[in-house]
Parts: sequence; C-alpha cells; structure tokens
Amino acid sequence: MEAIELSRSQARRMILHAAGLSGKAQFGTGIDAVNRVIDHLGYVQLDTNYVVERAHHHALFTRVPDYQTEWLAALCNDGDVFEYFTSDAGFLPMHDFRFSLPVKRAFATQGGPLTKVQSDLMTQILDQVERDGAVMVGDFENDRIEASSGWWDWRPAKVALERLYLEGKLMISRNSAFQKVYQLPLDVIPHDTDQTEPTDEDYARYIIKRTLGALGISSVKEMAWRARRVKGNLVKKELEKMLQAGEVKTVIVDGVKGPLYILSDTDVNVNIEDEVFILSPFDILNVFRARLKDFFDFDYQIECFVPAPKRKFGYFSLPILAGERFIARMDAKADRKKKTLIVQNLHFEPIEIDDITIDKLIGHLKEFTLFNKCNDVIFKKSNRNDLLKFISKAFSDGY
Repeated sequence: MEAIELSRSQARRMILHAAGLSGKAQFGTGIDAVNRVIDHLGYVQLDTNYVVERAHHHALFTRVPDYQTEWLAALCNDGDVFEYFTSDAGFLPMHDFRFSLPVKRAFATQGGPLTKVQSDLMTQILDQVERDGAVMVGDFENDRIEASSGWWDWRPAKVALERLYLEGKLMISRNSAFQKVYQLPLDVIPHDTDQTEPTDEDYARYIIKRTLGALGISSVKEMAWRARRVKGNLVKKELEKMLQAGEVKTVIVDGVKGPLYILSDTDVNVNIEDEVFILSPFDILNVFRARLKDFFDFDYQIECFVPAPKRKFGYFSLPILAGERFIARMDAKADRKKKTLIVQNLHFEPIEIDDITIDKLIGHLKEFTLFNKCNDVIFKKSNRNDLLKFISKAFSDGY
C-alpha cells in the first residue's frame, strides 16, 4: 500500500488532536469528560512530584477546564479507572484491565528470584489482607535491618507490597493524602470486568492501537516503549500483519525520519484552535523527546533529573504550547502556604509571538494559578523582559 505524504504542519495537527489538545475542551467538561479523556488516551501517566499539581491531575486539567482533582479518585472508586503500569505508572480505563495481565505476568516471571524470607513475607502480607482488609505501608513496623542507603532502598514490607501489586495479587487505591492503599483485586474490579488474559497477538494489537490512537502518528520504537515491560512481545510482527490487512497505514512526513504509522481511519486533515496550554512534563505529548524535536522543533528535557549546575531552564520546567507551536517553557513552583505561584524562569522560544497569543497565555496562566490553589503569581526572570513586564502588569492590574 502506498504511503500517505504529510506536511509537518498536517502531522502536528494530527498529533495534537490525538493527544486531546485540538481545543480547550475537546472532550467536554465535567467528570464524564475526564472519563472520556482517559478512555481516549488509554493511559494518563502518574507522577508524585508536587512542585506544582501532580502530573496526572495537571494532564486532566489541561484537557478538562473545570477539572476537580477529586474526580479522578471518584472514577477509581466507581470502577471506571484503575492504577497500574503500561510503560510507566498511570491510570487506565477499567475495560482495558485484561491487557494489564501480560504485564503482571511479566513482573512475576521476569524479575529476580525471591529469597525464602521475601516469599514468606509476601505470603504473610497477602494472608493479612485477605483476612483483615486493605493495608498501607504504615501499618507495618519498620522491619529494616540495615540503615537506608538512599531513596529507593525500601524496607522489606514496602518491597513485598509493591511486588504483590506489580504481580497483580494486590491493587492500589489512594487516600486523600495520595498514599497507597493496597487491596485485593476483587475489592476493586467490578464483577463484570473481562479478566481473561489476551493472547500474545491480541496484546500486541492492543498496544499498537492504543499507541497510535493517543499519539496520532507513531514509530515502532514508541509502540515498543509502551510494551517494554513484556519481553519478547509481538508488536513488530503484528504491525506487519496490520499493515498487510490495511488496518494501519505508513505515512511520510516532510523532514521527519520514518517509517511512521497511523491507524487507517485517522483523519489526516484535522483543524486545531490557536489555544494556549501549559503542559505537564509527563503529558503524553511530551514523553518522547526526539518526537518533540522532529515534529515541533522543540528541544525539551525535564531537568529535575539533571544535576543542578547543568540545568538550563529550571528544576520543573513546563512546556507552553500555542496552537501547533511551543512558544515557551516555565519553571514554576506552588508555594501553598502563601498561596503563591512562583515563576522562577519564563523562557520564550526564539519565535515571533503576537499579542493575541500573549493574552491567551495570561488567561491560561491565571487558570493554572487557581488550579494550583494559589491566588497570586511572582515572576522572577525571563529571557524576554518586554514580555515579562507586560505579563506581570496584567497580573498586578488584576487581569
């Protein structure tokens, strides 16, 4: 089948539409819109960093303007959404539950062997949950024998709980403080949920469809990343079959290295609004750095993982999208005691930005400030003092 040729602008619009960023409320408003977003994307990445509102809430607020953080917990409690892994930890539609089973099997069979002490502890904890109900790490005494050697040096009870979770023997819910609550699957999964494990072929097809549905345009590498927990997966083989069957098409994007793929029913001529979005670093649009550079000419890296002396833009720099262009990145921190959003650095890209776009940025920044439960903004520096002065004045004038 002959490849479809696309301009980069066409490709960008398709990618943004697939990501749910073609307009301010592409999926509508209210809690049902949140459910639609998660169902469409198939996965919203979770992150615990609380410099500004956590990444999963941020991603949902970006797409649902009236989003309330308690709605996500409500969807989990109602059995519409569950927390688990794809490529990383996140929230998935409950009707996709069966496709988490190969990942759970992979964690159970591909990890390192358990010691007898570890195995016995996991059995004891599972027996306790079956007997007494949900538990948290704090319910167990500090059973560490040696002093902690760092961040990820968990004590044995925490390791056992996480392994039980990853292997699917326990599931997670969250309390109001965002702490994990470990429960039996039967207490979380609705009784009518399909729990039959997919074949290797069906799992691979699921990965391909979900990746292309959320990214719009994808390489094999990006599909494989989503399936990376399951070693020896059949993504590449099933992709070839889907190409032959006409379910997937190859596209050629001007100036972007291929091969690239889309679902056959994808609209290649979508329109987007010239809206401004302040995005989470963990937004699905931003997780592949090379992709941002290839399609958007935006060289982005989240710098909280970069040593402080080597940071260029700040610890937690948020990409700012306007229409189909990234116009800036904003290193921000919410001072919740003072109810103030501190913008450490507002760095603009070397492109022309018109007054309408700046006005939209100011409006969205106001919404983002309130979303972070702040009432004021302090701007510290920018590479465009003229724009910073204008934006600062808009806030001081009570914009």
